[in-house]
Amino acid sequence: MDRKLVRTSSALIALAVAILFIFLKDEETKPATHLFHNEGKVFGTYYNIRYWGTEDLQDSINAAFQAFDNSLSMFNPHSTLSAINANRYTVTDACFETMWAEAEEVYTLSGGAFDITVAPLVKAFGFGSKSDQLSDISPQTIDSIRAFVGFDKAELINHHVYKSDPRVQIDGGAVAKGQACDMIAALLREHGCENYLVDIGGEIVAQGEREPGQPWRVGISKPKLNNEGAEKELQEILPVRNICMATSGNYRNFYYAGEERRSHTIDPRTGYPVQHSVLSATVVSSSCMRADALATACMVLGEEEALAMIDRAGDAACYLLVAKGDSLVAVPSQNWEKTLEKSK
Repeated sequence: MDRKLVRTSSALIALAVAILFIFLKDEETKPATHLFHNEGKVFGTYYNIRYWGTEDLQDSINAAFQAFDNSLSMFNPHSTLSAINANRYTVTDACFETMWAEAEEVYTLSGGAFDITVAPLVKAFGFGSKSDQLSDISPQTIDSIRAFVGFDKAELINHHVYKSDPRVQIDGGAVAKGQACDMIAALLREHGCENYLVDIGGEIVAQGEREPGQPWRVGISKPKLNNEGAEKELQEILPVRNICMATSGNYRNFYYAGEERRSHTIDPRTGYPVQHSVLSATVVSSSCMRADALATACMVLGEEEALAMIDRAGDAACYLLVAKGDSLVAVPSQNWEKTLEKSK
C-alpha cells in the first residue's frame, strides 16, 4: 500500500477521533436542562409557568412581576398608573407605554368597544369594589359619568399623559394578564428557554414542546348555563406549540339587581353592562396582550360585530361560545382552524 495514502488515512482517523472527543467533552460540560414549574398568586389571580431550562428562574419572575406592578397596578399607590389617575405629574415607563399603544389600536379597531378609561363605569356598577357601587344608577347618573369616559379624552405625549378632564381614570386590567404573559415569555427566552408555557389567570403563551414530540395542551373553559354544570369543565383541549391566547367571559363575574343580570363587562359606548348572548370569547393573536384586549372587545361587541372586528384585525382568530336557547353553541371565526393548524 502507498505509504503516502497510509499516512493520509491515519491523519484523517486521528482528526475524526479528536473531533469526537471534543464533541463528547462539550456534551459533558453543557448544563443539563430540566422542566421547572413555578406557580403562585399575582395580580389577584394564579399563575403557572413551566419551562425547560438550566436554572430555576423564580427570583427573576418575581422581580418581573414587581416591575409590572410598579407600572400598571391600580392597587399600588406608587405605580405609574396610580400616579396618573391621581393627576400627579409622572413620566411614563416602557411597560405603561406598551400597554397604551395596544389599547389605542384596539380602541380604534373596535370602534370604541374596548376602552381603558371605562374604570369609573365599572366602579359605579360595583365591579371595582362593592364600596364604589352607586345606590342610584339612573340614566342621568350614567350620562354624567360618561362625560369623562373615552380614550379620546387622554393623550400620551413625550412620556406624559394629558387629560381633557381630571376625572378620567385609566384601567389597564383588560390587557394586564396578557401583557404580563408576554413579559414572562420574553424573560424565559432571554435565559435561553425554547420550550415553555406561561399561564396567568387563564391567559396563555406557549412555545415549543412540553416533552420531545409532545405539544403543550391548553383548554378553553365551558361556560355554565343557568349556573349549572361542572365548575372547571372544558369545552375544547387544544394541542399547540406556538400560541398566544386569551379568554374573556361573562359567566362568572356578575350579580342580580332585582331581576336584572349585570355582568362585569361594561360597554363604554352606552355606559351599561352588556346584555347579549356571548358568554365567552377566546382569541389567538400575535401577542397575548393583543389577544387579551381583543377578547374583551369581543365580549362588548357581541357575536356579529366581534367576528367582523376579528376579520379586520388581520392577525387574530376567535372562538365564541354563545347561549342560544338552552344550548351552548361554538361560533369560531372563519380563520380559527387555519390559525390553530399554524400553532401546532
